[in-house]
Amino acid sequence: MARAVAPAIVRAADALTRWTNRVLGVEATAGREQITEAELRELVAVNTALDPDERHIISKALARSTATLREVMVPRTEVWFLEVGMTVAEAVAEAREAGHTRLPITDGSHDDIVGFVHLRDLLWDEQPGRPVRELAREIKRLPASKPVLAALSEMRRERHTIAVVVDEYGGTAGIVTLEDLIEELVGEIHDEYDETPAASDEVDGMLNLADFAERTGIALPEGPYETVGGFLMSVLGRLPAAGDSATLEAYRLTVLALDGRRVARVRLTPVDPTPDAA
Repeated sequence: MARAVAPAIVRAADALTRWTNRVLGVEATAGREQITEAELRELVAVNTALDPDERHIISKALARSTATLREVMVPRTEVWFLEVGMTVAEAVAEAREAGHTRLPITDGSHDDIVGFVHLRDLLWDEQPGRPVRELAREIKRLPASKPVLAALSEMRRERHTIAVVVDEYGGTAGIVTLEDLIEELVGEIHDEYDETPAASDEVDGMLNLADFAERTGIALPEGPYETVGGFLMSVLGRLPAAGDSATLEAYRLTVLALDGRRVARVRLTPVDPTPDAA
């Protein structure tokens, strides 16, 4: 769904930007991120250039815009890195196994990312023994605390498709792509006829809290965690094991599988209310 509406959100955002610039009399790149969410909502409300679908998409995007990159990034433990000394042939094998089109390149440490390579460049290269460092493209760096909407605006403006998310200590916290940001803002579109989660609904343990609520209609309580797996770890007070579960409202979350020490898959099942004692 996110891919289907991505062109709409881009058109809508561009139309809104042009309209804003004309009204405010500013350059296209001057102070765009200084506009507050309330001001943006007001501009959306009065802008007749937007059709109802685009207006709805932007409204959803603004509702999710307070999320930070830390909440939506792919954490470093889940990123496939290429070593700078790899050959093109070795990198192609890694890329195929990873199933990604863009992979960051490191020089000795995951905190020392020197660029990224696109799968297309690897496949088109006619020298399989060439060091992958020679195909490295520049990679952008963004702080983990940066809001999603601001990051999307900056990456589009500077024509970046992938960025390293940097933590407060200057290390690599994770990776985020332009597609990740668009999907976070747009989310999965539901209507009033959508039902509550199925009797047996499985989700990825790395699903962030906002996406979990969007997908299931259930809001996990806030706490010292950012994912479904983190919620289970917090409730259990230890590292989860397969079969562990926790009950939230009328649903039980059960750990189905682990990937190392992290929760990989979680099953969500309704819990029948306990009948009143006679």
